[in-house]
Amino acid sequence: LAAQYDSARRWVDLITELADESGLWNRGYQLGDWLDPFAPPDDPGAGRTDRHLIASAYYAWSLRHVAWTAAVLGREDERRRYEELADRVRRTFVAEYVGPGGLMTSDTQTAYAVALQFDLLPGPATRAAAGRRLADLVAAGGHTIQTGFIGTPLVAPALSATRHDDSAYALLLQQECPSWLYALKHDATTVWERWDSMLPDGTVNPGEMTSFNHYALGAVAQWLHTTVAGLDASAPGYREIVFRPRPGGGLTWASAVHESPYGRVAIRWELGQTELTVKTTVPTGATGRIEWPDGGVTFLPTGTTSTRRHHLASDPT
Repeated sequence: LAAQYDSARRWVDLITELADESGLWNRGYQLGDWLDPFAPPDDPGAGRTDRHLIASAYYAWSLRHVAWTAAVLGREDERRRYEELADRVRRTFVAEYVGPGGLMTSDTQTAYAVALQFDLLPGPATRAAAGRRLADLVAAGGHTIQTGFIGTPLVAPALSATRHDDSAYALLLQQECPSWLYALKHDATTVWERWDSMLPDGTVNPGEMTSFNHYALGAVAQWLHTTVAGLDASAPGYREIVFRPRPGGGLTWASAVHESPYGRVAIRWELGQTELTVKTTVPTGATGRIEWPDGGVTFLPTGTTSTRRHHLASDPT
């Protein structure tokens, strides 16, 4: 952090110069939600989400990270300054882009996912309303992907954070274009740059940029690890490990492995008719716990442990 802090600080200082007096980054060209599937092939930045909404959200989020970094480094005056600026940009963002009942001026999946995951919404009621609207938009879209490079990493985590895991699973398991499994149906072995780099008839997308090995849209993998498999860190470096499996979508098992600074961390869960069985590995020097879907918590010893808990499987098929 000490080595990187100056460049991070100078970056947000530059944005502060580019932003208007209110704190919105609403000037200049922005790529927006790049390759939103509704953008025309010849203009991949022309998505449905306001480009400056996205830019302003990232400005607030970047400021917050610089403030956190300053706090870790003991730069109290700078922490206070960047935190106050982050708070001001957040308030301006809400005033400009968030309407009554949590409705966003850009009524898109990306807008809600960004606002939710970047903690830009005021209060739990507004967050809950935004989460419901996000789930409604996902359902209205037939659980096909309606996000580009910005929204895709955030939409499934935002759904899970607002208790809409079922919608996130339906999005994950969709096979029609645009979707992750659409590419697999067309024998993809790598992630494509566009959701429809190959069109349903087997021809290549006529857009100028069409790569068949371009990872950005594969960012759902983080959600697969942290929510589907349920493996995540609750302290830096996986010093504290939280296993938080959330079965859904008809899946009956999942597993994940991570090589942490302390050693291998692993989980495998299996869902039966009445029990959820979780096998975990916690390396020496780290601590671990299971946070069960019903809210219960089990603290784990070092080593490999198998734990069972009563769970009513909604649909194991």
